[in-house]
Amino acid sequence: MNNHYLLLLFLFFPSFLNAQDYHISDISVAEAQSALHRMQFRPNANTGNYDVKYHRLELEVDPSVAFISGDVTTYFEAKSNLDQVVFDLAANMTVSQVLQRGNPLVFTQNSNDEVVIALSEEQNLGVLDSLTISYSGNPVSSGFGSFEVNTHAGKPVLWTLSEPYGAKGWWPCKQDLIDKIDSIDVYITTPLTNPDGDTYVAVSNGLEQSQIINTGSKTTHFKHNYPIPAYLVAMAVTNYTVYSDTVSNNGRPFEIVNYVYPENLATVQAQTPVTVDVMNLYSTLFGEYPYADEKYGHAQFGWSGGMEHTTVSFMGSFGRNLIAHELGHHWFGNKVTCGSWKDIWLNEGFATYMSGLVVENLDGDASFKNWKQQMLNSITSAPDGAVFLKDTDTLSVNRIFNQRLSYNKGAMLLHMLRKKLGDAHFFQGLKNYLNHPDHAFGYARSEDFMAIMEQTSSVDLSGFFDDWLYGEGYPSFNLEWSQATPTEIRLTLEQLQSHASVSFFEVDLPVRLVGTEGEILDLILDHTINGEIFIKTVNFQVADVLINPEYDIISKNNKTVLSTDKSFLNMDIVFYPNPVSERLTIKKPDVLSIDEVRIYNALGQLMSTSVGHSTIDVTMLSSGLFFVELRTNMGRINKSLLKN
Repeated sequence: MNNHYLLLLFLFFPSFLNAQDYHISDISVAEAQSALHRMQFRPNANTGNYDVKYHRLELEVDPSVAFISGDVTTYFEAKSNLDQVVFDLAANMTVSQVLQRGNPLVFTQNSNDEVVIALSEEQNLGVLDSLTISYSGNPVSSGFGSFEVNTHAGKPVLWTLSEPYGAKGWWPCKQDLIDKIDSIDVYITTPLTNPDGDTYVAVSNGLEQSQIINTGSKTTHFKHNYPIPAYLVAMAVTNYTVYSDTVSNNGRPFEIVNYVYPENLATVQAQTPVTVDVMNLYSTLFGEYPYADEKYGHAQFGWSGGMEHTTVSFMGSFGRNLIAHELGHHWFGNKVTCGSWKDIWLNEGFATYMSGLVVENLDGDASFKNWKQQMLNSITSAPDGAVFLKDTDTLSVNRIFNQRLSYNKGAMLLHMLRKKLGDAHFFQGLKNYLNHPDHAFGYARSEDFMAIMEQTSSVDLSGFFDDWLYGEGYPSFNLEWSQATPTEIRLTLEQLQSHASVSFFEVDLPVRLVGTEGEILDLILDHTINGEIFIKTVNFQVADVLINPEYDIISKNNKTVLSTDKSFLNMDIVFYPNPVSERLTIKKPDVLSIDEVRIYNALGQLMSTSVGHSTIDVTMLSSGLFFVELRTNMGRINKSLLKN
């Protein structure tokens, strides 16, 4: 990574510079790097008339040379009658031939990164057929994007990273999120060794099937039998050292296969075992790892972040947060993939929150509170921005992989949804989402997720998603409180919005009452209108009121103040006589009606209740100070009374 590119990263991702290990700073870098040079591309509308069923990638590479050649065989089903098919492939790559059942087909390449192939006969709707594209070239993104040749400790290394639009940079494909490939075979032919005599090891998606040694070369075969979008297909080759950690998986163990640079082996071997703990947590919360009959793995590569290629995450480092994030994608992002880049939070917000769940479950509440606070600091560092992307946003890598919005605000949206629904409905809803027949090993959009969570919880979530997914900004709360009697507290709540797209955030606001002797009472205020008044019972003297004490709600600049507003007491209300011995008379303005009079002793105990009387018998009261609460048509008014 050269200094020029470091500068680009600092400009695009300023929040990366001051983050702790469990923050997200090291994650979105790699996911965005390939996109940085491909931000102008969109999925190709010309590939929408067929459905990809299978790819066989037979690839030949040398990690010391920026070049690839290969044959890609594709089985595809016609969605309408076809006389031609179009594949995505960067214009600088050269297609040498296209064969169908051994017969050459006429094709052209154009500047729109398309291979346009004329079929020898019309392929009817619903008919499955296949063809093979032979191609070669130096992928245009070499050095930054989807296909990189580099070195580590002086040893050649090659890797790919194709999110979001980079797959066509190195192989002919259909680069479409909603047409997953049902299964793939990947054959990687490499030199047997590097120039220093170290044996090359190749890695790709799925299970390794074989290694065939030829004169001076080796072909490694991987098979992946689950639906996969083109951007998650990957390969890497270098002189890896390979070792495994084992997941018990309730008696059906599988391997976590780690491909690591030899010079980092000792360090990484001490870091990766935590993957088993994270895997067990996710399996408990969300169901079995989706690819347990194949593998999970890590392959080290040369960028600072990670990329969740299905069954083998490419890793620039091995901190627990990055391990947790990339593994989390195998449920949210790989098993269920966002249906458009506008819905990227369904991948990144979920994986970010999953890393937060690791903090909560493995480190405890105090660490999780700190994690949430860091999320809120990031989210509220600017007053605008929605989690959901506009159409034009998908052309900008900075927007797709915006850490503040797609990652952090998406994660806290999920946490607030969890608090709103409760753990039982929240986690059951996520399982229902992952296992829904329309979405499992397929794709989903934001409205699909909302519908499943509504169905699971029987809660209307339209307002919640309007505010927090599609709306921009966040609320700031102002809370004024007073404790006129020892047993009740009056709270007046208002909010300001940081962006005009949301007129009011309806929210269940957590509030903590702290007593003079350290007592604590946690309340939830169902905040639906500005200036809302809440009267709550409390059994201690309140010294302070805290808004959002556990950082469960996205907000900033919250303020609490002890009420000094005595205007509601300025009406001409008179107790006489005061002090009183036998009968108390209450004089009041005509506009004020008194519904009930309650008298409390100095300990806050209710001594008497009177309804509809302006004269009250107090002979049963002992001598001393009492507090009188008047419940009126203009609110509650509190005054003191002395009994002789």
